[in-house]
Amino acid sequence: MKKIVAFAGSTSSTSINKQLATHAASKLNSLAYDVLDLNNYEVPIYSEDVEKNNEYPKGASEFNTALDSYDGFIISLAEHNGSYTAAFKNLFDWVSRKNKEVFRNKPVLVMATSPGARGGASVLTSAKATFPHMGANVVASYSLPQFYENFKDEEIQHDGLKSQLEEAVSEFEKSI
Repeated sequence: MKKIVAFAGSTSSTSINKQLATHAASKLNSLAYDVLDLNNYEVPIYSEDVEKNNEYPKGASEFNTALDSYDGFIISLAEHNGSYTAAFKNLFDWVSRKNKEVFRNKPVLVMATSPGARGGASVLTSAKATFPHMGANVVASYSLPQFYENFKDEEIQHDGLKSQLEEAVSEFEKSI
């Protein structure tokens, strides 16, 4: 059976994006999945000097190895000041030093959520524009606005938003 991985672009222990990524993965019909936590992949702040003077960080190496073992990716991105979180960007900067095709030219469902009405729209737009340059085959995207109003009891409450997620997951699953 093919297997995908879901994770959030966040290190928050209460990440709403991790909840969304996990929820989306649970909707898969024919694929197995794992959920990763970025907290398990510690790396120093990326800089050329650190890279030249030290070995490749263990956390980046482990994450890179993990990415190799999956057939696709469900990623829900937290938005900090309209962009990726520092932890997510830093880990991906390190990973790209060993493999510029971070996403291995595999299918990606990219998502975002936030407590606000825009649902992480800025970071989602950025990801859709930049992830293909990192080897992502972005096959679907999804935004969940007003997380705390729209996601309760581990389920999306709004029928239209629920249908949109089901469509995105279906498109992703067909691409694997």
